[in-house]
Amino acid sequence: MRKLNDVLKKTGVEVYREITSVALYSMITSLVLAAVVIFAPVLAALLLLPVLYMPLFFGVCYAYHRKTERGKPVLKDVFEGAVKGVLPAVVMGFFFVVMILILWSTWWYYGGKDGIGYLAIGVFQTYFVIMAVVSQFYTLQLVIQENMGIFKAMAHSVKLFLRYPAYTLGACFQALCVAVPLLLTVVGFGFLFNGMWAIFQHKAAYNVLNPEEAKPAADGALSSEPGGVSI
Repeated sequence: MRKLNDVLKKTGVEVYREITSVALYSMITSLVLAAVVIFAPVLAALLLLPVLYMPLFFGVCYAYHRKTERGKPVLKDVFEGAVKGVLPAVVMGFFFVVMILILWSTWWYYGGKDGIGYLAIGVFQTYFVIMAVVSQFYTLQLVIQENMGIFKAMAHSVKLFLRYPAYTLGACFQALCVAVPLLLTVVGFGFLFNGMWAIFQHKAAYNVLNPEEAKPAADGALSSEPGGVSI
């Protein structure tokens, strides 16, 4: 199995070569994200994001997976993937919403109370939420790459996290290190993050799911010539 540093290097090269599709796919999903965040009330946004944004996000991941099989990115794969992945995307979307609500309610209730015990409960709940989210790092890729059902994929993702804790935590930390600077620029996040995430998560998951095949497969995928995005 490749080291995480190798996965990061391969991701960087692939992002550079496929920058057109990365920007286009990211822009499509970010338009929906921006519309919901800007115009919808908070509670409505928490309901709309899993239903509208997450299927398109799934579609971007699906489109990159199809690119590795076909050798060339095709725009319609994003929408095809969004339709095929409605159920797993919505389930994962509401899972993240529940985690956000747990975190918010924890600090809303315990954060205003005095005492080390309340602080300890808040810290523990925060740790629980973070670990729960990290444990689902592989879920969408298991659905896409292994054709698993969403709930089986969620359970298997937890097993992979427990089997490779340092690798998984490192991958999530690296993704966070990229996401935060891009969020500060806003435009950079909108045009880059989702496409970059699809490439990185695909390679990181493939590395774990196919430890003996990861090297030749990844090298073969990267050897394809960069080109435009087909419709």
